[in-house]
Amino acid sequence: MDLLLLPGLLCDEASWAGVAVQLRDVAACRVARYGDERSLAAMAARALDGAPAQFALAGHSMGARVACEILRMAPERVACLALLDTGHTGVPAGAAGDSERERRRALVATAHARGMRALAHAWLPPMIHPSRLQDENLVGEIVAMVERSTPQRFSAHVEALLARPAVGELLRAIRVPTLVACGNDDAWSPLAQHVAIASLVPGSRLATFADCGHMSPMERPAEVAAALRSLLRGPQGRSAGPASAAVAAGT
Repeated sequence: MDLLLLPGLLCDEASWAGVAVQLRDVAACRVARYGDERSLAAMAARALDGAPAQFALAGHSMGARVACEILRMAPERVACLALLDTGHTGVPAGAAGDSERERRRALVATAHARGMRALAHAWLPPMIHPSRLQDENLVGEIVAMVERSTPQRFSAHVEALLARPAVGELLRAIRVPTLVACGNDDAWSPLAQHVAIASLVPGSRLATFADCGHMSPMERPAEVAAALRSLLRGPQGRSAGPASAAVAAGT
């Protein structure tokens, strides 16, 4: 089966590399690139360009938001779905929304003023489990990944996230096998958000990864790969096949 993997904010192919290598026997994996697109819908359109006619779909963090836009655009192409370390609401109203905009734009200002390495070190601490902050290999991989991006791309993607739509109604209409998963200690997208998402998607399965923060595909690639393998094989242990419609008509 073809598996389209959607990376999160400041992430690229490296974020999924440890997972993809463990799924080689069950999936042909490809990782989407978003370029400097300034909306989630444009990112979704770019991810779809050149993608197989039908595929399994897995998105991490912002990538899960992009996955939802793919479901709006081309539900018939999605055979099964995984949403990892993400959320489903728009930017909140009032002080909470103002706080989110301020925090995100402060990071953009850091990227422009001090560079991507400085941004990486400012952004990283809440992204991974506290026990991994001294893991030089993991931290080094994430910092290097952030440095491959640019302040302009980061700014564009932050603005896309600040314009994100709520997707509750779309989630209720999903009709393909769906995995909702997160690090058990994800401080950015807490477990409670994933419980809420799973409650909205009919028949979905909720999974958590122990001693893991927001960057689950990089922190716990073996566990994430195992969860995706189960999704790809379906409830009967066979590869999931394409559905006639991933999202019910009218969404």
